[in-house]
Amino acid sequence: MTRIELTSDGLDATHRIGRRLGEVLSAGHVIALIGPLGSGKTTLVKGIADGAGVSDLRQVNSPTFVIVNEYDASTDADLRIYHVDTYRLRGSEDLEALGFDEMCAQGAAVVEWADRVPELLPDDRLTLEIIVLNDRCRRLVVSAGGPRSQGLMASVAPSAERR
Repeated sequence: MTRIELTSDGLDATHRIGRRLGEVLSAGHVIALIGPLGSGKTTLVKGIADGAGVSDLRQVNSPTFVIVNEYDASTDADLRIYHVDTYRLRGSEDLEALGFDEMCAQGAAVVEWADRVPELLPDDRLTLEIIVLNDRCRRLVVSAGGPRSQGLMASVAPSAERR
């Protein structure tokens, strides 16, 4: 598994990292987000949506109560982004019942609180663990589990930062 670390010095920097991911996002990609409440997961998703060309970023909100939000990307007419929040789910069975496999096959899935459903996520996924350093700064530990997710990782970090 390939791994890099990035530092974000605020909301704008986190948004920019997400935006670079969104610019290369395509159907079949899975992005797993891990981090505590208020760490910037939804800010990262807004950036991903922005990079993918979602027309109204005001629609990009954490789907804590509805579980899944869907966004159409304008950069690729066929790309649908499934923004999943597993915080309120009881486990992988709940996500599976919502049709997670179909979401991954039909579009790109971005999963908040991904550490709650690891057994349902594909091995070839991009995992971003967000570590809160202080009120503004975050460390993002980015791991790629396969060739597709390595392509995503390449969009956010220069080769000199690879470990």
